[in-house]
Amino acid sequence: MIKKFLVRWGVSAFGLWLASELLGNESISFDGRVGAVIVSGFILAIANTLIRPIVVFFSLPVVLLSMGIFMVVINALMVLLVAWLYGPLEVSGFGIALIAGIIIGIVNWLVSIILEENK
Repeated sequence: MIKKFLVRWGVSAFGLWLASELLGNESISFDGRVGAVIVSGFILAIANTLIRPIVVFFSLPVVLLSMGIFMVVINALMVLLVAWLYGPLEVSGFGIALIAGIIIGIVNWLVSIILEENK
């Protein structure tokens, strides 16, 4: 369980960093600190572990009607929540958070594939 959380933390931090690099520092900013990326990833991992399942449960009808596409919106909301909770992480808007959520989701999917192949 701890190992799974540590992987989620690393994937979240890497995904946020990658989104910042791809979208530009004016879109997602960490005040130029590596520590802020790590802390942001940690908070995102906690939010995805504790808060995201509750949000998914209450939005399940919309998720089902959209055939899962609404999960991208939930990912964006988690990114915005982390930016709101942790000052050094700045996200310039919902559209940027949406793209960041997609990037983090792709990174998470790729890591899941790699970890499954190594079992």
